[in-house]
Amino acid sequence: MSTLHKIALTFIKSVGPVSAKNLLAYCGSAEAIFSATRKQLLQIPGIGEKTVEAILKTDALKRAGEELLFVEKHGIDVLFFSDEQYPKRLKNCFDSPILLYFNGEADLNRQRIISIVGTRNATEYGRNLCKQLCQVLAPYNVLIVSGLAYGIDVATHKECIANDITTVGVLGHGLDRLYPQVHKPVSQKMVLNGGLLSEFPTLTNPDRQNFPQRNRIIAGIADATIVVEASIKGGALITAEIANSYNKDVYAFPGRTNDVFSEGCNFLIKTNRAGLINNANDLIYYLGWDDEVKEKKKHSQTTLQINLTTNEQKVVEALQKGQLAIDELAVEINVQQSKLAIVILTLEMQGIIVSLPGKVYKLA
Repeated sequence: MSTLHKIALTFIKSVGPVSAKNLLAYCGSAEAIFSATRKQLLQIPGIGEKTVEAILKTDALKRAGEELLFVEKHGIDVLFFSDEQYPKRLKNCFDSPILLYFNGEADLNRQRIISIVGTRNATEYGRNLCKQLCQVLAPYNVLIVSGLAYGIDVATHKECIANDITTVGVLGHGLDRLYPQVHKPVSQKMVLNGGLLSEFPTLTNPDRQNFPQRNRIIAGIADATIVVEASIKGGALITAEIANSYNKDVYAFPGRTNDVFSEGCNFLIKTNRAGLINNANDLIYYLGWDDEVKEKKKHSQTTLQINLTTNEQKVVEALQKGQLAIDELAVEINVQQSKLAIVILTLEMQGIIVSLPGKVYKLA
């Protein structure tokens, strides 16, 4: 598929991520969508007259041509939904963007990715937590994602730079501008070891409604979302709720009961929307990143495999090639998901496999 048509797909009025994927599924490619006849387009479920009119006009292709000139001039990567470089964790989310713009060097499919979010009114307590997190996580080759906003976001990015951690900022506007502008020096350093990511094209202002939309990328791209400080209302809690809806892990640092900027964290923990962590080591333990724990589980696995059933052995052999989602695993070993769920549970209880966010599994 040509990059021009991929970009043009995002400029069709009334076509969002879900309907764009629907169009692709029926037409086969972005070019085919724009070369389809009115009759063919109207036969696609969920595609009405207004959408067809928008596709048949040349406006989307014209605007895409302008965008293509910008990305080529500035060396920006265009990541389409079907591309190998597109973030696989995000791809599994039903409303993931059909296309992303990326300016940077980071591998968005790195083995370990976490998102850190929090209030724009960070206290010394919150900034210290960001510092401690990054210092402890530095040896784990982790990619840390945040939103480059005031407060916890920019504190996280700065600590990542100080500790040589790859960090990506997800923006609520196009890559032709930066908000807030005061964070430009930080963003320039991030591009050298990390990057800036957005689903929004050029000429998109940092309007209020864009930020909840970009929060789904922050939640979807990572294995887990960490809430450092948050009031009861705000973007951090929205991101946590989205992460929960994606079946992702969410963790939060507790705070004092009378602290406004810990009220959101305490609420998430109290309502079982987030796991409680006191320090970075708690996070490492919960995510199974501790090498010593892994080594012990590996020895346990070797001992137990001699007593595995046929289906259990098939699962273990399939996961030796790498981690798999439950639906991929079912196809790989040709077992129904309903039967596979019992096999997986047994293997988890024996400590042979571990569950990752999004019903993804790997050997312990």
